[in-house]
Amino acid sequence: MNRELLTVIGQIEREKGIKGEKIIQAVELAVQTAARKKYGAGDNIQVHMSPETGEIEVVSLKKIVETVTNPKAEIGLEDALLIDPGAELGDEIGDLMPMEDFGRIAAQTAKQVIFQRVREAELETVYKEYSVRQGEIISGMILGQERRNYIVDLGRTEALLPVSEQIPREGFRRGDRLRAYLLEVKPSSRGPQLILSRACPEFVSKLFELEVPEVAERIVTIRGVVREPGDRTKICVSSRDKAVDPVGACVGVKGVRVQAVVRELRGEKIDIITWTDDPRTFIGEALSPAVVEKVGITEAEKSAIAVVADHQLSLAIGKKGQNVRLAAKLTGWKIDIISQSEYEKERVKDRDREINAAIAHEQTIREEQEARQAEAQAAAAKLAEGEAVESPGPEA
Repeated sequence: MNRELLTVIGQIEREKGIKGEKIIQAVELAVQTAARKKYGAGDNIQVHMSPETGEIEVVSLKKIVETVTNPKAEIGLEDALLIDPGAELGDEIGDLMPMEDFGRIAAQTAKQVIFQRVREAELETVYKEYSVRQGEIISGMILGQERRNYIVDLGRTEALLPVSEQIPREGFRRGDRLRAYLLEVKPSSRGPQLILSRACPEFVSKLFELEVPEVAERIVTIRGVVREPGDRTKICVSSRDKAVDPVGACVGVKGVRVQAVVRELRGEKIDIITWTDDPRTFIGEALSPAVVEKVGITEAEKSAIAVVADHQLSLAIGKKGQNVRLAAKLTGWKIDIISQSEYEKERVKDRDREINAAIAHEQTIREEQEARQAEAQAAAAKLAEGEAVESPGPEA
């Protein structure tokens, strides 16, 4: 029986990943609980299980007294001397209890306690395992759907893919396999709650890390990712090695690397952009796939105006403003887009305003000069008239 118990403990240890010491502690607690239920004793029952032999000893500790008033917790000196010849008053002595006396109810209690403690240990092990994997991509199988949230089997535990973290218009069936980003691991009384995501930008970053060795080796750095799940993602990258083109590394030969990510995202468009600290160049690249003619910026307001060819205007703005919206989020700049023809019209208007302003300025200067001349002439005429009055006439 003892060897069989050790075999079961070893099997649980292998299958559940729980240390044997914890299982033995669970067995000891279970037997202790059963003994207290059987004999109604207090905290004076101790249980020890040998990890080598599997033998279980149940000892009832009793205090040695002259007159016994509580037989469950006390023992007379004469009886104690039969157990231990060196026993003395006031000491505690252990009385070995036979395991056969436990009975069916006590055995059932022990079984329940063992199951509960092993389950608690298993949940603790699962939490430790997945809490360190938070922020990684993990694989699982769809078990079913509950209130539009998918339940995912990870093998040792289950995870939740909430509707808010799903890619729009993406559906799964029971038995389908999927990969997702482990967004959060929450401890709870019923075990750890694992939250998965396929809609967060970090999922795209980790996919590129899996598909692009240069990203995994930190030669190519992902500087930022913005995303509208199911439609478009923009990712900016830079390289620590001048010999490595960051965009080319992420795209791969004939686009094989980026296409692997696109397939995982069910056809979501991905724009890969080279990061630069020059805001004009960065903003122009961020508006890809549109070709930007020129970019003007106002650093104080962190706003920019991008000029594109007329036929590129709708592409630069994107469906419902999606392209320019993602570019603004990626760069951190407020971006306005105008067409080349609109830009030329504005230039003509500006040139006309400048010409009119110059003409008005010249007219003002001319009027000021004429006014000063008139004043000077009036002053000269007045001066001449005064001199004529003061001059003496001819002698009579």
